[in-house]
Amino acid sequence: MRTISVPSNPFVLRAARRDELETLCDIDTDACVLFDRAGFVVELPPEHPYTLAERARWQRCLDAGSTTVALDAEARAVGFAALDMLDGEPYLEQLSVREACMRRGLGSLLLGDAISTAASTGAAALWLTTYDHLSWNRPFYERHGFERVGEEKCGAAIRDELAHQRLWLPFPERRIAMRRMLR
Repeated sequence: MRTISVPSNPFVLRAARRDELETLCDIDTDACVLFDRAGFVVELPPEHPYTLAERARWQRCLDAGSTTVALDAEARAVGFAALDMLDGEPYLEQLSVREACMRRGLGSLLLGDAISTAASTGAAALWLTTYDHLSWNRPFYERHGFERVGEEKCGAAIRDELAHQRLWLPFPERRIAMRRMLR
């Protein structure tokens, strides 16, 4: 089991276990309070096609061993980063941090780990999709070296992912693709 501890940070990162899907869902639900405060109303029931597809993607990341969980000082799971593959390159499927642990460097710690993991595969880039108009999305990723990529420069799987998100999520026109070059 891979464990990362950063002396200046109270969090420990470890590889997620295959049976932690409900933990990931709980963390993400807690993190979504930011969207509620921003006026997003996303009330998709557990049996909704988007919810089912998201859970299936997270389980695929867990099964592949490409999900990292952050633990606090009491060993409680407080954040996670899940990496998938789209168009043959690493794709940040999800990055979520519990509200109580936000603004303490945990998102940056998890993202840094995802970048390192992606780079260790020899991939040219790490991709993600996000909103371009929220302060905790696009600007956060830009501070970590990601750049917006026009859809015409995205592979088919990234374009399909954007289309799927735009079908179900609010503000579909604000969903964008970003990448960080790794080499």
